[in-house]
Amino acid sequence: MKTAHDLVAAAKANIQEISVAEAEQAIREADVLVDVREADEYAAGHVPGAVHVSRGMLEFKFSANPALQSRDLAVVLYCKTSGRAALASAALHEMGYLNVRSISGGFDAWAASGKPVAKPEIPSFE
Repeated sequence: MKTAHDLVAAAKANIQEISVAEAEQAIREADVLVDVREADEYAAGHVPGAVHVSRGMLEFKFSANPALQSRDLAVVLYCKTSGRAALASAALHEMGYLNVRSISGGFDAWAASGKPVAKPEIPSFE
């Protein structure tokens, strides 16, 4: 029986992972930057410019949104540490997307390297 770790390892063997150092250039060149974490993780802080599409809804959102249907779309994905993004990247590849990259180490590596993090402003009611 395979574990989640086994599935992530198999996905990582067949996807294109990029380092945090390479990520800034890849993001500039991407058509879309996708955070596949859960909504509360995204709301707590995310890579500037990222759109939120949780891992569980990824295939459905890409299939339903005309702006995301071109198989030549340049996509960069990330999650917390890179496991969910690897699975998401593999799924998009299976759907026929040709230019999908995943950030190795995910959001944690991005933030730890001092890269910018967008956090929502909480309105003051005073």
